Amino acid sequence: MIVVVSGASGLVGTALTDALRRAGHRVVRLRRGGVTGGDEIGWDPEAGLIDAPAFEGVDAVVNLAGEGIGERKWTAEQKFRIMQSRVKGTAAIAAAIASRERKPRVFVSGSAIGYYGSRGNDVLTEETPRGDGFLAEVAEAWENETQPAADAGIRTVTMRTGIVLAAHGGALKRLLTPFKLGLGGRVGSGQQWMSWIALDDEVGAIMHALADDTLRGPVNLVAPNPATNADFTTTLAAVLHRPTFLPTPLTPLKVVYGTELVESLLLESQRVSSARLEAAGYEFRYPKLDAALRAVIRR
Repeated sequence: MIVVVSGASGLVGTALTDALRRAGHRVVRLRRGGVTGGDEIGWDPEAGLIDAPAFEGVDAVVNLAGEGIGERKWTAEQKFRIMQSRVKGTAAIAAAIASRERKPRVFVSGSAIGYYGSRGNDVLTEETPRGDGFLAEVAEAWENETQPAADAGIRTVTMRTGIVLAAHGGALKRLLTPFKLGLGGRVGSGQQWMSWIALDDEVGAIMHALADDTLRGPVNLVAPNPATNADFTTTLAAVLHRPTFLPTPLTPLKVVYGTELVESLLLESQRVSSARLEAAGYEFRYPKLDAALRAVIRR
């Protein structure tokens, strides 16, 4: 297949492009600025500009681009960037592929379990209504921009991804140093649910979505066994052979990142079901947290 990937240089994008190439597929990267080779398509997601004719004859598109959620404090300007980087980029891709005579067979586009908001102990499926908060608004708007592709007859999947576990990036990378120093601890009460997925399974699930013609619409990309924050903390400490005694102080984090970001990313509870992905035949390589953490940290 010829697969176009946006966000190809990110944590998931890098692993996905490597896996696609190993499987014998040709990967074409969306690139800001000047195109330097035949396996690139130019675009400017902030401006909503894209080289639409370059999508003619492409087999599949995976859209992973977007401003980092937890990189800096959520000022009004930063929240605008987070929203617009997803909405405008996705709208440009959807319009481009919908306008082609030879359209892609499938469009797999990013989303997040932030769609559900904070829901306590409720088990969340793809049929659960949208929750409250900024991240829920972002996820809904992000998914809505894929509609022109679906209306054009392109099988469209929106990936509601949980916390992606990788030692070299994302949330886990930030946790490793304090936990290795024996300073890691639960956050808040520790009873909030964390729905996670190992990077290998994130990539595997995306490739499954590309290949499985039965999948369309929202799909939760999370492992089958979510953990409470307290259980996640205990498991990570055990894998690293380090103690965990005291809760993580939130005040310093709030000073640096702001209260809204810290509470949204660390205190909200999302117990998300992977049943739909499993029913579609995806077999998780790392369904249990302990094995997932051991694998990604060892790597």
